Amino acid sequence: MTRPGRIPLALKVVYTAFVAVLAPYYWITYSPWNFLFFCDVALLLTLPALWLESALLMSLPAVGIVLPQILWTADFLTGARITGMTSYMYDPNLPLFVRGLSTFHGWLPFLLAWCVWRLGYDRRALSGWTVISTVVLLVSFFLAPAPPAPPNNPKLAVNLNYVHGLSYEQPQSWMAPWLWLTILVVGLPTVLYLPAHLGFRRWFPEALAGSRSEPLAAEETVVADA
Repeated sequence: MTRPGRIPLALKVVYTAFVAVLAPYYWITYSPWNFLFFCDVALLLTLPALWLESALLMSLPAVGIVLPQILWTADFLTGARITGMTSYMYDPNLPLFVRGLSTFHGWLPFLLAWCVWRLGYDRRALSGWTVISTVVLLVSFFLAPAPPAPPNNPKLAVNLNYVHGLSYEQPQSWMAPWLWLTILVVGLPTVLYLPAHLGFRRWFPEALAGSRSEPLAAEETVVADA
């Protein structure tokens, strides 16, 4: 018997439409480099994860961005009073359309958590996202534009994932660049990914190896035994 999808079709279609609007706008406005930001990597990776209903593909961005994006949400809900990272969302000079696109930073972590709950958490996500994160950081540091953005292209995406410091205006100068990069490569998995991984392992169902329908089959077995 054909099993129903565990992710509603309507959600897949709406999410796809959102990405179809955001991706070309960001590509043209901020350059393709913008898609190396971790939040954008997660956004794009979630698209095939939804359609394939893959526990691994869904767990990867979940373990990587749920904690920092929840902080984004908290900052936004408090009027940018925690970190100030969402102050641009209250800037009346920034088009409402652009701020609307950026709302994905707020709802994506909750969508990922819900989907992981539906599909199961794949424990390989921690090592997988750590590899992805390391590669992205190295590319961001050695190949992507460093701050500041050039005057002739002020919207160019620079300082991806803060590999040159916390400012988009100039690189940090209070430690060696390689040391700052090393802190990110080692610190992000330790401070952000590992706690998320432990939380998912403790409070979410585990994805079983094999076909995508196995977690559902396991649930049905429990019901049948009862």
